[in-house]
Amino acid sequence: MVLVPLLMSQCGLDRRRALASSVAIILPLCVLSAGIYFAKGHLDLLTALPYLAGGLIGGWIGGRIFQKVPVVWLKRAFALLILYGAWTSLTR
Repeated sequence: MVLVPLLMSQCGLDRRRALASSVAIILPLCVLSAGIYFAKGHLDLLTALPYLAGGLIGGWIGGRIFQKVPVVWLKRAFALLILYGAWTSLTR
């Protein structure tokens, strides 16, 4: 929620590049985190496998769709995601 606006304002990226860059930044952090959990024995790969497969397929489809979606709809989807995150954290 913070990274995309920062990439746009501080780095001068357009919204589409900022969204793609934020995903690219998140990937190595997730890999590192998964490695730490695996090393400590807290990661069950069999349980995680369906989610990994779904993430790969969803990421591939999302990447294809992302190129064709107008920027105005990306802005709206990002705003809805932020609102959803706020709503779920308030209702817990």
